[in-house]
Amino acid sequence: MKKRLEMLSRLRNRDLLIVDILLISLAPWISFYIRTESLHELRLYINPLAIFMVLDGVCKLAIFYVTGLYAQYWRYASVQELATLLRATILAAIAEVILFFVVFTPIGIIPYGFPRSLPVLDGLLGMLLVGAMRFTIRLVQSWQTRSDEGFSMKPALIVGAGVAGAMIVKELQVNRHLGLLPVGYIDDNLEKVGKSIHGVPVLGTLKEFPKLLKLHHAQQVIIAMPAASGKKVREVVQVCKEHGVTSKIVPALFEILRGTARVDQFRNIQLEDLLRRGPVKTDTKSVVALLHESRVMVTGAGGSIGSEVCRQIKEFGPTELILVGHGENSIFRIAQELTEHPKRGVSIRTVIADIRDKDRMDSVFAEYKPNVVFHAAAHKHVPLMEVNISEAVTNNVLGTRNLVELSERHAVQRFVMVSSDKAVNPTSVMGVSKRIAELIVQDAAKRVGKTFVVVRFGNVLGSSGSVVPVFKRQIEMGGPITVTHPEVKRYFMTIPEAVQLVLQAATMGTGGETFVLDMGEQIPVVELARDMIRLNGLEEGRDIDIVFTGLRQGEKMYEELFYEGDRIERTSHDKIMVCHSRMEHDVPVSMGEGQVSIHQHIVSGIPGYEDSLAMDVDTIIEAAHQGSESIVTRLFVKLVPQFRTPDIAADADEAIARMNDRSVHHIAKT
Repeated sequence: MKKRLEMLSRLRNRDLLIVDILLISLAPWISFYIRTESLHELRLYINPLAIFMVLDGVCKLAIFYVTGLYAQYWRYASVQELATLLRATILAAIAEVILFFVVFTPIGIIPYGFPRSLPVLDGLLGMLLVGAMRFTIRLVQSWQTRSDEGFSMKPALIVGAGVAGAMIVKELQVNRHLGLLPVGYIDDNLEKVGKSIHGVPVLGTLKEFPKLLKLHHAQQVIIAMPAASGKKVREVVQVCKEHGVTSKIVPALFEILRGTARVDQFRNIQLEDLLRRGPVKTDTKSVVALLHESRVMVTGAGGSIGSEVCRQIKEFGPTELILVGHGENSIFRIAQELTEHPKRGVSIRTVIADIRDKDRMDSVFAEYKPNVVFHAAAHKHVPLMEVNISEAVTNNVLGTRNLVELSERHAVQRFVMVSSDKAVNPTSVMGVSKRIAELIVQDAAKRVGKTFVVVRFGNVLGSSGSVVPVFKRQIEMGGPITVTHPEVKRYFMTIPEAVQLVLQAATMGTGGETFVLDMGEQIPVVELARDMIRLNGLEEGRDIDIVFTGLRQGEKMYEELFYEGDRIERTSHDKIMVCHSRMEHDVPVSMGEGQVSIHQHIVSGIPGYEDSLAMDVDTIIEAAHQGSESIVTRLFVKLVPQFRTPDIAADADEAIARMNDRSVHHIAKT
């Protein structure tokens, strides 16, 4: 019996075609007998009934084929297959009625006295027979799945009874090789508790999760909440860890939207899942209005941020996407990725160029005539820039100035600079160089009335040189994991989320604004390291150690997003703020009674020095070219009075100390 049922479940569409021919042939005879309840009348009308059977059968089979009834996989039939079945059989029934009364009866195929209700009965009976055959296959498949439950199937709980959870359950039910038996859902929606989805009950809420884990002896938990915050994911993972239960997760919403994952897939939990926040709501109309059919240039296109900017911009349909970068390998990789998944009407242009070479960049602007420029090129590694000051200045400051001036000259409509939280009260060369770059963009916007804006945010997970790849490599090597200080904290955001907000902020500016992304709470870096240890199935102290090495030169204990005195306003987007600050590069800072200003102290003895940003930038660039790092460092203070480094004279250091004495709570409140 079991073998026969298994054979039934393996029927293919060509087998079903033969079965349909038999069923369609039988249906008119059965319908006629049901209508007349007389074998005598059946024999009386045998010839017209046979003709009707053949012609009507051909019509039905043709409709079944055209409507896709023979293109379905009935072992996994669901609502979609049911809809196809209903559409095909209803159309066949309607066609049968039309043929009977409009074609067969007038030409005499159907004689007088022949039951006129036959096509209706035959249509309904055909619908039942054809449908019953197909869903018998589905029922047999379901029965076979349940019959194997007692062998190698592990009981699994699904956290989330939404669309993703339902799809995961369906996937587990039809793919027995996964070895997981869904025994219930966990969901905080009380209206769903007690109900069943795909035959699996919603057992309770997350508050009851630990109890339900024990009660149902779950050996696997699948978190099916693509839009859940990292906090909620972390809570579920922690409960699973306490009970010794393994956990997996469906991809995050941005992965599904980008097409890099499906909602019915699940994978191991990654660090990004523990830190992610709710989905970013994007006003796609405004982004389309900015980017669609535009010529868009992205500098630093091969970097972590720049490459993601390119990926997302491509989806909005610019006519040209110009990838500018200094490293040929990184530009090759992103260009290859974008062309492997092309979008109609989007031309990908690659440019190998150094933004410090103004003549080369001028020719690039003249050739491609970009409407919008996203400036993501920068030296960003804090310790490296501490010992390569001239490089930081020429790339981050000179490069930005070149791009701003060329954008003015070539009538770029919108210029968006990607900045860093390290530009606020900077203690590093990288941070102060990014702050000067911000000032250059803001100054240009005010001088010429252009829509030039800055978007400032913190660390992004997984970017090259960030702590996550470093920690991952250290774990693979067996440790130890090195953390600078047990209390050091950083803002973190996923790269796709950050870029979504950058594109959204780009649509908002009118010129000169600094947009700041809402980064949430700062996260202790040591906790990040511990999360990565746990996600790798290891235990701190037993399998791998964490070693504290001390803050490196230029590093802060925590980051800041605003300067004291900045006016912060919320925008129409709940995760984007706009920061209004005064130009501070030429504002003397009092050093107390009887003392000179920082401005006088630093620039005394430098001939030709004037109080304009342009002259200040010219001078610091010239000093960088000459390798005069001591002059560059002193000029940093003049341009950015809040800059603090051990190399600054003691009196200047004392004057700016109180500007750096901020607390995280105070900044958050601001």
